[in-house]
Amino acid sequence: MTATATRRSAGLAPTALLLLGAVYCLFPVSWVVIAATKSPGELFTTPTLAPGTGFLGNVAELFAYRDGVFWLWLLNTLLYAGGGALLSTAVSAVSGYALAKFRFPGRTVIFNVLIGGVLVPAVVLAIPQYLLFSKIGLADTYWAVLLPQILHPYGIYLARVYAGAAIPDSLLEAGRIDGASEWRLMSRVAVPLMAPGLVTIFLFQFVAIWNNFLLPFIMLGDDGKFPLTVGLYTLLMAGSNQPSLYNLILTGALLSIIPLIALFLTMQRYWRTDLSSGAVK
Repeated sequence: MTATATRRSAGLAPTALLLLGAVYCLFPVSWVVIAATKSPGELFTTPTLAPGTGFLGNVAELFAYRDGVFWLWLLNTLLYAGGGALLSTAVSAVSGYALAKFRFPGRTVIFNVLIGGVLVPAVVLAIPQYLLFSKIGLADTYWAVLLPQILHPYGIYLARVYAGAAIPDSLLEAGRIDGASEWRLMSRVAVPLMAPGLVTIFLFQFVAIWNNFLLPFIMLGDDGKFPLTVGLYTLLMAGSNQPSLYNLILTGALLSIIPLIALFLTMQRYWRTDLSSGAVK
């Protein structure tokens, strides 16, 4: 066997492993896509992977359910995910840049505390957060879901690492010599160079908030403020007495992942590398 053939044989194992992982991850999505096409009569009577004929009817019933409450849940989710991700990205950008490019007492301690915050599961903080927001009268409000998402330790960690790697100190010093203020340096120099990292932080946080169930489930009692995750869960609970709702749940789950796919396809072009190439000679 030649060396080329040996290398090809060795590469088959990782490729096969990746394909198995892709099948494992995509099979549930494929099942949801197929199940969403089935009418109530087809859902439990046809083969699992056989497509149905009721997708458009399911969509129409979902949009009409309770005077279009699905649209309200979708708007709430966009508010929580979009607003929370934007605010979190802004806080992460400022904090990461400061930790990476400024020397001040306690910088290492602050960074180590942030690293520790990454290791704390969100479920541990859920009940204390609810008690705190209930004490100040913000429970069952939009702020109860938005505010806890703004400070994201992992986002600050990523921004700090990216700022340290993407922003040359010599470029900042050149700007200071030219008389640029620190705010101008950050907004006109640092943020453009950090853009690929900030897009990554935004996407991570957007997806995390979009899929978040526990925090809004604990914080909110008014279903008019529910995001899609909690709203579809209420449908699932009601489905035990009304099996026809299962089709609406599956259709809603399918529609809820479409914005995430569209977001990734739209924003992936912003991932650029070597933005600072040639900035400093």
